[in-house]
Formats: sequence, structure tokens, C-alpha cells
Amino acid sequence: MKAVLLAGATALAFGGSTAMAQDLAVASAAAQTAGAQASTAVPNNILLAEWTGPYAGVPPFDKVKPEHFPEAFQFGIDEQRREVAAIANNAAPATFQNTVEALEKAGGRLDRIFALYGVMTSNMSNPQYQALQKEWGPKLAAAFDEITFNPQLFQRVKTVYDARQTSGLDAKQQRLVTRLYESMTRQGANLNAQQKEQLSAYNQQLAAAFATFSEKVLADESTFIQATEAEMAGVPQDIKDAAASAAKERKLPAGSYAIVNTRSAVDPILTFADSRSLREKVWKAFVNRGDNGGANDTNQVIAQIVKLRADRAKLLGFDSHAEFRMQDTMAKTPEKAMELMNRVWPAAVARVKEEVADQQALARKLGQNITIEPWDYRYYQEKVRKERYNLTQDEVKPYFELNNIIEASYWAAGELYGLDFKEVTGTVPVWHPDIRVYSVTKRGSNEQVGLFYRDDYARTGKRSGAWATTYRSRAGLLGDEIVLGSNNNNFVKPAPGQPVLISLDDAETLFHEFGHAIHYYLSDVHYPSFNGTPRDFVEYPSQVNENWLLTEPVLSRFAKHYQTGEPMPKALIEKIAKASTFNQGFATAEYLSSAIVDMMLHMEPSGVVDPDKFEREALAKIGMPKELVMRHRLPQFNHLFSSDAYSAGYYSYLWSETMDADTWAAFEEAGNPFDKETARRFAEYLLSTGNETDRAEAYRQFRGRDPDVNALLKKRGFPTK
Repeated sequence: MKAVLLAGATALAFGGSTAMAQDLAVASAAAQTAGAQASTAVPNNILLAEWTGPYAGVPPFDKVKPEHFPEAFQFGIDEQRREVAAIANNAAPATFQNTVEALEKAGGRLDRIFALYGVMTSNMSNPQYQALQKEWGPKLAAAFDEITFNPQLFQRVKTVYDARQTSGLDAKQQRLVTRLYESMTRQGANLNAQQKEQLSAYNQQLAAAFATFSEKVLADESTFIQATEAEMAGVPQDIKDAAASAAKERKLPAGSYAIVNTRSAVDPILTFADSRSLREKVWKAFVNRGDNGGANDTNQVIAQIVKLRADRAKLLGFDSHAEFRMQDTMAKTPEKAMELMNRVWPAAVARVKEEVADQQALARKLGQNITIEPWDYRYYQEKVRKERYNLTQDEVKPYFELNNIIEASYWAAGELYGLDFKEVTGTVPVWHPDIRVYSVTKRGSNEQVGLFYRDDYARTGKRSGAWATTYRSRAGLLGDEIVLGSNNNNFVKPAPGQPVLISLDDAETLFHEFGHAIHYYLSDVHYPSFNGTPRDFVEYPSQVNENWLLTEPVLSRFAKHYQTGEPMPKALIEKIAKASTFNQGFATAEYLSSAIVDMMLHMEPSGVVDPDKFEREALAKIGMPKELVMRHRLPQFNHLFSSDAYSAGYYSYLWSETMDADTWAAFEEAGNPFDKETARRFAEYLLSTGNETDRAEAYRQFRGRDPDVNALLKKRGFPTK
């Protein structure tokens, strides 16, 4: 529960983000007060039961049904209310132990319910769960506001805060109470009764709007484009097989293909399909998700969200939602984040112009009298890659079989951090038959570290993208030692008996999400709230982990041809290395345009916007190349509008990458990507400490200085001057 106070109710209620899942689970097995247990019988509801079984108890994923949640949520809210009331109304003088520590222990049962609900709504959604989101999002936002707005509770927290330097608290305890006090203040604890009522109304309206947005985007992502054999010319066989399987699932005529409106299905078509008309049709369907003027159009709900956020920020004393959201970040201000983005943007745009010129020239050389459009970019860029480096994605994919890349990620974690992963699928409950489960132990001692769930395949009802989640985090105060977590991807499931061959981009995504997993398995904090880290830090460990994918030890051991078992030839490894900065204009500009528009949108003080118009004008203002579209256009930007979590925060990936690139430079300086001492210091100062110390200071402890942005520019192949 304490994490909700630190992060804000609407940021956590039903966002489905990594941060949400990490924060909601931090107190998942908190002790309940004896009095509360004795006075109130717990209903016979699977969601309210203690987790049982191996690994200090595991979630009963296989028994969860939508109808379980209303009773469970209400009981959890009521129980948490009693626990908080006992803290707020304690007749004894306020101390760190009876106030701050007590809050850290409260709400454990409700946190366990959230852990299960996050899986059901993100991985297994259906109309019943969507209805629950709409009903319970506002109720839960109100319940958490009730805690923040409790004047007796806030006064006790303030008493501990005011005495923090004279009451014998250590540095971590002082940091914890300071963060709690500042967070409650930011979230309205100092407002008068009328203002609190208005703020709670805003938060409840936002929770409902987030649920509506998510439902509409998911509906558009459930659509598909039907294609013929002729239209699929040029598409690799494994992609065709998956599209044929999707067509069969949707009962389309034999010989048809279904291209589902998700990135994992769309990108290969845009890269390989020779049919320009099919590419255009698929591209337009994908980039217009949520922007078709029908029942699933999201523009109205986005306008509502942006206005509510601006009004809330004003009520809380901030100039904009961006200023409000940037308070608890490393960047601190919107201007500081924009400064970094503006440092990189011109180089990205310049590189895009070069890439487009190369594509245009090649198209003419091939006798194709066209002007490069957004649906052409990936297709001709792939041909340029082939001409320049004698390298294609299709040449690489046979060596990137999914199971091998998974094993590669585990091997690297073992070499760097001494973590071992052993498959135990079938021994614990899961939410879908595709889920694989692994026991995580410490090398040498065989000490149990955690349990790791993998949900790798796309399916109807599963949100798009890739994310990491924890269901229980390590926290000494609660006695929680065994971490329960997952990685969730959206790889296209192949036809039965066929291998899963993934692209280099998909392999990097797998390593990225696994970097989050490494972070939470190594995190070793005493107070649950320190498991959460600032938004612009949380992507740092995951982005660092991407670097190990293309190291020689990993490729030589695990990049094996799916048919012959032969390792990837050294000549191919060398070509991949030479092409490492290829297409960085496209990759940087499509991401960075999304991040800049996000920040510009939420820096608007009035919050009165027409989303489509704002997007067009913002992109024109920054000089967006016409051959590109934002990686996430506003109408489908789940990061921003399914919760508060990434709002005014999508810049975080770039901020984290500055540290990532500089950290990788440390391993390069050591002369070995698996240098034990560098890995030890990285884990000791940055991965194991959660948010127990200021993250900028922790980085300085590791590196001896602040990160150098030139490392990021160099990594992307951009000029450093």
C-alpha cells in the first residue's frame, strides 16, 4: 500500500505498466494486524487467501475468475482502511516504527489482489475484465485518495518527518520518511476539504478514462488485414506460416493470410512484403489505431485525460502536468528532459535524411519510380542494408531461434551476476498453457532467489508490446526473500511444430525485458517502497542488458542455425557489428518524436487540446521527417493514456540510455564485456540498492562521475560535437 502513496493512485490503479506492477507488488505479503484479523472473517474467495505452495507461496493464477474481484476488492479496501485507521488514530506519539514502518506493512492482501488483477487485465483481458476496470478504477482511486487525505495520518507522518534528523533515524529511514512526506504533499495532503474532494473527483475520472482508452485500443488491435498468396510475395516463410495460422484461427478461407493489427505482426510485412499496396494498407491500419472516427476512436478520451491532468496539476500548485510528474525523477524538470532530447533530435533528423536519400537512390536504381513514403521505409532500408553490408534480417533470423535466445539471456545473467535459471513448468499454477516457469537460484550456494514466469506469445485479449512485472518483491521488513516476477512479450506464435525465429530487434527486446527481471531479482532492500525507482531510472538496467546480446561469447554459444545447429559464422557476426549503427536515424527519430510530443502535450498549462491537431502541429514544429511516423501516435499511446505512469515520462528511455551507454563504456574500458569486477560494482551500487540512495549519487559511486551523453551519441553513430 505504501507504494501507492509514493507513486499516486491514478499512476498505479490499472495502468498495466512495468512500474505499476513493480510498485503494486512491493508489499505483497505484508503482515496483517492481529486485531483486524480477529474481528473480521475473511470470505472464502481465492483472491483473499494467503498464497500457498512452494517458493514461499505462489499466486493461484489458474483459479482466478472475473467474478472473484468485486468481493475481493471491497474486502481488501475495507481491511486496508482499518489498518490505516489504526495507524492514524494511535494514541501513542508518532514514531518512525508506529507510523512509517506500519504503513509499509499495511495493505498486503490488497496488493496480492492487484498482482493477480494486473495479469488478468494485461494478459487475459475480455469484456468482463474491461467492465471491472471501468467500475473499480474510480473506486480504487478514491480508496487510495482517502489514505493520502487523512489529516490525522498526515500529521503523524509530518511529526516523524520534522524530527527525522534528531530522532536517531539512519540515512535510509530518513530518506523513506522524506519521500513519504513529500509524496503525500504532492498528492494533496495539505489541501483543504473542498480541494481534496475536487482532487479525488479528478483522480476517479482519470481512472475511468484510462480504462476506456485501454479498451478502445485493444479493440482496434484485435482487427486484422486479410491478404492473398500473391500479396505475401517476399515475406519469409515463418512469417507467412504464422499469418496462415492466424487466418485459420479466424476461420478465413483456405489460402488466406491474417495480419493482426499488432506491431509484432505488422513490422515483418512492412519490412519484406513486395506488394506496396499491401504495405500501405497494413501501415495505415496500424498507425490509425484509435483514430478512425468510430466506436474505438480515442481522441475524445485523450482530450479528457489531458484536461483533467492539467486541472489537477493546477489544483496541486503546479504549472502543468509535466511539472507535477517530474518532481520525483532524476531529470527534475520538463526543461531538463527537453534539453537532452533536443541535444539528440537534430542528429537523428539529419541521419533520417541520409537514410531516405539512400533508399530513394536504390529505388531508382531498381527501376521503381516512387517517392519514399512511411510504408516504404522499412522495406527499402532492408534493401540498403543488403547492398551496403551484404546483410539482411532474413539472413540473421535462422540463428535467432527463440529458445536459444532465452537460454542466451540466462547464460549471460549467470556469468555476470551468478543467477541460474532452471525450468520448472508444470509445478506451479499459470494463467495460460503457453506460460513457462523457471526457478531462479544463486550460483554456488543454490539459494532460492525467485521464480520467473515467461509469457512470450501474442494472443487475443493480451495487450501489445513487451513488459516486465513483479508479483512479490524482496523486502527485509516483510520477510519476503523469494521474488516472483515475469517477462511478457508478443512474439507471433508459429504453426504447430514450427520454430520461432525472431528478428534482431525482437531479440534485443527479449534481452531488454530480461534486464528488468535481473534488476528485480538482484534488488535487496529492507523497506518495500525502496523497490520502486524513478521513472527515468527504471529503464536503465534493462537497456544496459541489451548490450550483451551481440557479444561474441553469446553469439558463438547460442546463435545457432535452427536446422543445422551450426553456430553463426564469424563473417556474419562481423557484418552485424559493422551494421550496428545502421538505421539509427529511423530508430531514434520514431522514438524521440513520441517522447517530445508527450512532453510538449503535458507542458500545456490549460490542457485544452485537439489531440490530432496538436500532434500534427507539434511534429511540424520540431521538423518531423515526412517519411516517418511517431513510434506511438497519440491515439494509441498506451504508455501515456492507460495510466499516469509514463505520462510526461516517455523521455525516460533516452535519459536511461545515457547511463546505459556510459555503463557499457565501463565494460569496454575493462576490456571484457563479462568483466567480473565491473559487473560486481554495477550490481552492488545500482541493481541491488533499489531506491535506497539517490540514483544519481549511486551512479557516481559506480562510475566515479556523472554519465557522459557523448557515449550515447557515439553508440548511435551520431556526431559528438
